[in-house]
Amino acid sequence: MNVHQLLSISPVVPVVTIRDAHQAVPVARALQDGGVRVIEVTLRTGSSLECIERIARELPSMTVLAGTVCHATQVRESLAAGAAGIVSPGLTEAIATAVDTAGAAWLPGVATASDIMRGLALGLDSFKLFPASIAGGPEALRAFAGPFPGVRFCPTGGIDRAAVARYLELGNVACVGGSWVATEKMIDAGDWEAIRANAEFVATLRAAEKCQ
Repeated sequence: MNVHQLLSISPVVPVVTIRDAHQAVPVARALQDGGVRVIEVTLRTGSSLECIERIARELPSMTVLAGTVCHATQVRESLAAGAAGIVSPGLTEAIATAVDTAGAAWLPGVATASDIMRGLALGLDSFKLFPASIAGGPEALRAFAGPFPGVRFCPTGGIDRAAVARYLELGNVACVGGSWVATEKMIDAGDWEAIRANAEFVATLRAAEKCQ
């Protein structure tokens, strides 16, 4: 699966941080029951790789992405655990080499025009604007559309449910990353119904279709 296919799965990619690996499958199942078939598991806890492995094994129809990947070793570990793609907060040559060697889909984070140009030089055309709310939000994406007409973005960071529509209406936005779909509070409380309801809302959005 390439990065364009990954970005077309859902208008919103749920970004989750899971502390207890036993919660991984219930979280993913709640999202799937609500109509969302992609999840980004951040590598921010000691259980993250196990979470990826459990979801990939028990819910094969769910596409699992490894997020907050900051080192080349994490690329290899995430893919070995079953991740279908790599998402990083920034762009480094070390990660680029590891991803290229593995032949994996990669969505690196960018915040400036120089970041985008570095990515383009590496042969990339899809990026995560991060942190979107600080890096200029919709206004920055509109500005990037001029000099970078072939580039598509998945803005992530500080985007809540109310702000999603403002991003998805932009022609260079393929999808949006959001932690509000399945928050740490919801996960810790085992509130699978709230997560499923948020996923149902996400499933009503169709902005991703314009970039397929």
